[in-house]
Amino acid sequence: MSFMLALKSSNNNKMKKILVANRGEIALRIMRSAREMGIKTVAVYSEADRNALHVRYADESVCIGPPPSNQSYLVIDKIVEVAKKLNVDGIHPGYGFLSENPLFAERLEKEGINFIGPSAYSMEVMGNKLSAKEAAKKYNIPLVPGTDGAVSDLKVAAEAIKEIGFPVLIKAAAGGGGKGMRVVEHEGELEEQVDRAISEAKSAFGDGSVFIEKYVGSPRHIEIQILADKHGNTVYLFERECSVQRRHQKVIEEAPSSVLTPEIREAMGKCAVDVAKACDYVGAGTVEFLLDEKLNFYFLEMNTRLQVEHPVSEMISGVDLVKEQIKVAMGEKLSFIQDDLSINGHSIEVRVYAENPANNFLPDTGKLEVYKCPQGPGVRVDDGFEQGMDIPIYYDPMIAKLVVHAENREEAMNKMIRAIDEYRISGVETTLAFCRFVMEHEAFRSGNFDTHFVKQHFKPEMLFEGNEEGERIAAIFASSIIGEMKGQSNGQAKHTEKVSAWKVNRLKTN
Repeated sequence: MSFMLALKSSNNNKMKKILVANRGEIALRIMRSAREMGIKTVAVYSEADRNALHVRYADESVCIGPPPSNQSYLVIDKIVEVAKKLNVDGIHPGYGFLSENPLFAERLEKEGINFIGPSAYSMEVMGNKLSAKEAAKKYNIPLVPGTDGAVSDLKVAAEAIKEIGFPVLIKAAAGGGGKGMRVVEHEGELEEQVDRAISEAKSAFGDGSVFIEKYVGSPRHIEIQILADKHGNTVYLFERECSVQRRHQKVIEEAPSSVLTPEIREAMGKCAVDVAKACDYVGAGTVEFLLDEKLNFYFLEMNTRLQVEHPVSEMISGVDLVKEQIKVAMGEKLSFIQDDLSINGHSIEVRVYAENPANNFLPDTGKLEVYKCPQGPGVRVDDGFEQGMDIPIYYDPMIAKLVVHAENREEAMNKMIRAIDEYRISGVETTLAFCRFVMEHEAFRSGNFDTHFVKQHFKPEMLFEGNEEGERIAAIFASSIIGEMKGQSNGQAKHTEKVSAWKVNRLKTN
């Protein structure tokens, strides 16, 4: 029996109870939509999350292990055991953890539990960048020039580059998030970068396969949100631009993009739908593209899950993607067609990470001594924390997603600045000051930016410019770094005043 037939023959009855195999803000976000649908929820949690908001919000909750995710949130047997014991009808994986694990989807199918996501087959095809490119070729979707298969040694790589030409990008076939990714500018550094990419890919993904693509010098990162049901209907909910990144990971997203024409948008949307069809996709997914300076677009990869930045698509389309995921999993047809969808206004999301942008975005931990979210028309905060809670060291350092919606891009940027200024967080460093810097920067406001925004436009000291107090704290910051270096060289610990880029930002706006 094919995967599609298996999907169509699965239990399509209405779900009464779902388990959310995740934590934090995404677990809460899923549970809220489920509650609005009259569906009860089950939370699973690690010992570190015993007092987490999603645990308190759920109708039922079960501890599944110690804090490390490989002993709790990633243990399929424990999650399945809870699901069977509490008689859940379906499991929503959120993003991260098991959300793109085909073994998890296969296990749930065998257990008769509905997986609120795509089939294992779709995950396997799109989970490997090489098989994803092969599937996209069948629909003549534009691809970045590169190797057709994995590159295993230097000689093969050198031969491939003769046709492609420098600069090139070496990428891990099995991964993402910038791991196993290396830019090679000339032949002299090829051997070292190939070896590093293979080693990094093996370490991160257990698979050392890499491939080579032509390096697009000034790319923009554009992704298309798609929805597909079990009856052959697929639509796209327009694009998100995610070009402002650090360490190849997104920090700011917006919808729609400031540079796409209606014609390019439609062409990219149709390509995204074809990619979904190429792997028999069901549910919510995202097809990612690179856009070059001439507005040519190339298929990059497909994320077979709900994206962190899905709220901006919800804001401009009026569609609750989580509810649609659940409806699709229950066997319902999409209640709308492509012509029913239109773009309403503009939405921007900033990821509020517990990181210090003044110190190379290094993660920070501690207690949220003050935590107060902004409010008002067109402001949405998806979070999983409250004042007094600790930021755990075991998981991603994201505290919240701050989202705004307005009539146009200019108003959305101004609303985001207002919302950032109203956000009160102390006890940990956050990326809020950096996000405000981006909102005010001419390159971002004009739309003239790409994925190199941080490299080209940002330096830590910029967060301290503009007032005397900021300059004083900048001096303390420099002194603290020097002090730490001396302390390390002397084998001694140095106590320094904790520098807050967010404090400086608050001073600049008051």
